[in-house]
Amino acid sequence: MLKTLKFFVTGGAGFIGSAFVRQLLDKFSACEVVNFDALTYAGNLDNLGGLDPDRHIFVRGDVASQEAVQSALGDGAEAIINLAAESHVDRSIASANEFIHTNVLGTQVLLDAARQRGVRRFLQVSTDEVMGSLPENDTAFFTEDSPFRPNSPYAASKAAAEHLVRATHHTFGLDTVITRCGNNYGPRQFPEKFLPLMIANALNDEPIPVYGDGLNVRDWIYVDDHCRAILEVLEKGRPGAVYNIGARNERRNIDVAKSVLDALGKPHSLIRFVKDRPGHDRRYAMDPSLVESEVGWRPLESWECGLRKTIEWYKSNTEWVDRARSGAYREYYTRQYGAEVGAK
Repeated sequence: MLKTLKFFVTGGAGFIGSAFVRQLLDKFSACEVVNFDALTYAGNLDNLGGLDPDRHIFVRGDVASQEAVQSALGDGAEAIINLAAESHVDRSIASANEFIHTNVLGTQVLLDAARQRGVRRFLQVSTDEVMGSLPENDTAFFTEDSPFRPNSPYAASKAAAEHLVRATHHTFGLDTVITRCGNNYGPRQFPEKFLPLMIANALNDEPIPVYGDGLNVRDWIYVDDHCRAILEVLEKGRPGAVYNIGARNERRNIDVAKSVLDALGKPHSLIRFVKDRPGHDRRYAMDPSLVESEVGWRPLESWECGLRKTIEWYKSNTEWVDRARSGAYREYYTRQYGAEVGAK
């Protein structure tokens, strides 16, 4: 078992990152977590409220800055968990530059720092999107050996990052593991993402945009289940291995939209079909057999229960939603750090 006193987590102010940081602090009662985040549009200090300041140290910084990473990492960190990423596909289509900067260059900077500082293990959090799109049937699934076929600049940048992690393990012997996961949902997800956007719009009786014909299929997992899987792989995963993480929960986008509306007692007439995204992948579905058999992880949350908990969180945290949707949360960053949010 990995007994780490000091964890270095990148992207820990984001949706998945903040959930992971909370689990780390809960599981390892004596650990210290250095949370390194650039606070770009989806990084939100509101996500970190209530954490123990003696055990959780937040550092604002850019993962592509060697000086900033080395300074924050220091000595004695046994594990780096890289959750820092530009992750919104639509934004990558508009401009890929930020994705190359953070997802590719940033990963290499972190790998170099891990080697130089003698970090014991490096865990790269990746995505099912590196493997492209599956046929529209229920017999094909992504495995750890599926070929890379990224179809968006975001997916391509994450595939490149995986190659760098693999190369560092093979060439330099750094103990690395990679996890790939599908669509996450749960509390504190940035409101422009698919599920929280639907919830927020439905609560306000506003139209819900659905791309194309709405038949694109995604593999949904509750964020806490994903974070538990990352923790299990961090402790038990084989050096150099890749693990697909999934809840065996495929849903068509149109059905997800209807589930949200039904849960809120809203009419399906709020659904608005909009022009499809360029290069929109048709289906993702993960085979998590390896992480189940080797690591012993299983998801705990059902879709119905997880969706209900997610909706209740957004209904009970309207101030968080309003601040995130309006951008008001960013004003605090400017006052706190004296610089434009996301400046490189």
